Amino acid sequence: MNWNGASDFLAMGGYGLYVWGSYAVAALAMVLEPLLAAHRHRRALRDLDPSDQQE
Repeated sequence: MNWNGASDFLAMGGYGLYVWGSYAVAALAMVLEPLLAAHRHRRALRDLDPSDQQE
């Protein structure tokens, strides 16, 4: 496919919204997943810590 400029490339033949939207969703998932996994890991460690539990 030949593009006449950057705007044609970004438009992706009329499918730019779907193409770039898909890239944005994938990038967001790749950023959020490690952050959420670290949060879940810290919470699990906190829940298992015996020094926090009272008898």
